[in-house]
Amino acid sequence: MDNYITGSTIRRLRENKKLTQDELAEKIFVSNKAVSKWENGHGLPDISLLEPLAKALDISVIELFSGNEVRNKNRAFNMAKIQFYVCPICGNVIQATGEAVISCCGITLPPLEAETTECGSEAAENCERPKNRGGTSNLDTRGSGSYEEHRIIVQKVEDEYFVSINHPMTKEHYISFIAAVADNGVQFVKLYPESAAEARFKINRVRFLLAFCNHHGLFKAKI
Repeated sequence: MDNYITGSTIRRLRENKKLTQDELAEKIFVSNKAVSKWENGHGLPDISLLEPLAKALDISVIELFSGNEVRNKNRAFNMAKIQFYVCPICGNVIQATGEAVISCCGITLPPLEAETTECGSEAAENCERPKNRGGTSNLDTRGSGSYEEHRIIVQKVEDEYFVSINHPMTKEHYISFIAAVADNGVQFVKLYPESAAEARFKINRVRFLLAFCNHHGLFKAKI
């Protein structure tokens, strides 16, 4: 364990909850002097107290370690605000319908930020093309992380979207997943090196597509 909770973090979180030292001590069954010692740098809470302490402060143990409280503001479950998290160690992919504290392999994961790309020339008729203020495409066409290799190509085949990406699929550099986000859920296809970067999704209510490159991150194209 590289980091442990600090006294200043305990004080700040306690004050944010508008608790006195006495009130916090009562909630976790320790003396107010113990809480005072922690907050003034004269000791640390035993590891067995971390879960009760987090519960008393109405946060997770992960938030307790980071010192940052996270609150989900997407209580209406607006799927347009869905968050994806990817573990850089094991490749685990986690979806959340709102803000959350996500941990994997001992790492607290940040939510992925999607870079806007576009549907390809074979796209569905109503795919949107991103524009900058001058009215031209705002995507760079140069370099290994260019627009061309992350362009999401969409073909409408009966009641499905056939989605493909002209991207390397080597063991070192590949598309890890493609997802189709609708207003009522997510269709998700996990991809693997040396396979094709393609997937099929039911058209019903799909609003946008997401693709994750293990080198360049998350890309998004509106339908």
